Amino acid sequence: MKSLRILALAGLFSAAGALPVQAQDAADRVASLRAEPAEVSVERGSSIDFRVVAVDAQGNVVEGVALRVFGRGVTVDADAGTLTGTVGGEGTVIASLVVPEDFEGAPPQLRVPVTVTWPAVARIDLYTESTDRLYAGTSIRHRATALHADGTERPEVAFSWSSSDPAIATIDAFGNVHAHAPGSVTIRADAEGARGTVTYTVPAFPAESLAIEGGAEQALQGDVVAFEAVAARESGAVEDLPITWATYYVPDDTINAPGAAGMVEDGRFVGEAPGQYTIVATAGDLVARRTIDIRPRNAVREVEVMGQGSVSHVHTSDLWVFEGMNGRDYAVTGTWGGDGWAYFWDVTDPGSIVPVDSVQVDARTVNDVKVSPDGRYAALSREGASNRRNGVVLIDLTDPTAPRIASTFDEGLTGGVHNMFATDTHLFALSGGDKYVILDVTDLENPTFVSEYNHPDSRIHDVWVYDGIAYSSEWGNGVVVVDVGNGRWGGTIENPVFVTNVPYPVGRTHAAFPYYQESTGKVYLFLGDEILNRGGAAWAGAGLSGIPREPGQQPTVTSGYIHIIDFTDPENPQDVARYEVPEYGTHNLWVEDDVLYVAYYEGGVRAVDVGGELMGNLATQGREMAVFKAYDPNGFVSNGPMAWGPQPFKGHLFFSDFNSGLWSIRITPRTRPTT
Repeated sequence: MKSLRILALAGLFSAAGALPVQAQDAADRVASLRAEPAEVSVERGSSIDFRVVAVDAQGNVVEGVALRVFGRGVTVDADAGTLTGTVGGEGTVIASLVVPEDFEGAPPQLRVPVTVTWPAVARIDLYTESTDRLYAGTSIRHRATALHADGTERPEVAFSWSSSDPAIATIDAFGNVHAHAPGSVTIRADAEGARGTVTYTVPAFPAESLAIEGGAEQALQGDVVAFEAVAARESGAVEDLPITWATYYVPDDTINAPGAAGMVEDGRFVGEAPGQYTIVATAGDLVARRTIDIRPRNAVREVEVMGQGSVSHVHTSDLWVFEGMNGRDYAVTGTWGGDGWAYFWDVTDPGSIVPVDSVQVDARTVNDVKVSPDGRYAALSREGASNRRNGVVLIDLTDPTAPRIASTFDEGLTGGVHNMFATDTHLFALSGGDKYVILDVTDLENPTFVSEYNHPDSRIHDVWVYDGIAYSSEWGNGVVVVDVGNGRWGGTIENPVFVTNVPYPVGRTHAAFPYYQESTGKVYLFLGDEILNRGGAAWAGAGLSGIPREPGQQPTVTSGYIHIIDFTDPENPQDVARYEVPEYGTHNLWVEDDVLYVAYYEGGVRAVDVGGELMGNLATQGREMAVFKAYDPNGFVSNGPMAWGPQPFKGHLFFSDFNSGLWSIRITPRTRPTT
């Protein structure tokens, strides 16, 4: 392996800047921040008058200063002077003074407690995902949703379930209805004075036999195998009989038997460990069984370290690898808290990564870097610009060894650009965690505004575009899906149209990657969390939270995992699987040729077999192919692996590591059979 360290590179661009003198003088006079009102109570969906002001030691308002204000559980509109409740419960408004670089001491800050109350529950809807009929001796699970008058759903409601006639059917605290005898019965769910009901006419149990058909006799760990329960009577099949599924397991090695070996849902089965699994289907007094033998997946492959472009004096952020217009291969990497630097590398020989040039822009952080598919231009995101206008910088890559700044665009992007997505003709750029702006970059010297999309009550973190559909990661709102040219929902690049929202309960939606799987015809959304702590875990760490800002500090601790959504039917997305590794957290990801590549922060960069239908936790199914942790004794944090972002490229895997720069590894082809 060859390692190269960046100390100084030719072709630098610098843009010094500071707050205007008037703003510096005003900031020096500020003694504290004051909220009006000092405590806030607001109903979800409602708005009240609210503002934060800077005051001097005598309590007089100081004009001409900049404040950074954001809310948790609320949205603050500083221009309109309003606060809107968005999430019920206890929230906070956090405000801080924007200060010049030479400001002495800690900037004044303020935390305002907020109580967001819920509107009254207007109605309760009962439903079941089953299309089967409730017969005596069978069970069907029900769910309830509590809705406000405006149709929004109340989360985390405690429902009280009851039956009008327990002799006909009973219901437990989880919504499972158990029918005991023929007759008519009404099932009820109550909460906060509202009630939902569903009525059943329960017939006698009709089936005389039950068998399990289909499936397979043998499969690999992680394979999803579909079984079918067939109920029959003398006159023929019973098509709508509710079936209860279960499985039990006999391991190959009884000493090392795992605690959770397999799962079965509606006849679809997946086994985590080698051994024999018996699938059980029951209905009334009828029982059917089938046994399947699960063999090792043998997915593990060796990792060969090829090269490193070492960056040890500053944190490295994202990367992009591309074929230049001259036919050679290159990479660009950004820096975090590194005074606006981006580095360009020749990676034609992945074993010899060579720095070729660097660019500096007016920014504290170049969090994201993107290159158009045709290699014509690069885009650098800016955060922490001296004039607070931030925006994006477009780089002409006609000569990839001498990248040239073509233009800067900051209209509508003044709040900081955290992430971007580039096509040959358009650039999607995030604006201040609030929206994304779409630019026409056909003329690099003169980019123009095309349109934007701003999802209500959201905090956007990333956007990825595939087949004319934009998937934006909106933190607590999950993924927001927008037609930006696909046309199925009437959207164009000039007129984005909302398609759907895919929420999930963790509320830390950081990155989304859509993937079409040829073998099954399914579309999967791979969604990544970002949680920079391990609160509540048995090993949460001690004093390790926060991002290191000086060389040699202890590394950050993280948690979170990859959520896998079946998005084949965009109108009915299904949460089907996950990839979760304990004690580490995810960052950026990529899926290609049925392999998930994920930067799992201090858990290293990881490759996972995602071939075939997916179900359950892939980390426990023998699907992990390779793990590599970038230990570098000379890193910004010594021997502190912190994988940031992966990208497969021409048979190699390139990735950026937050603490040590750019790496290239090769995951060797599988040389042994999988069965």
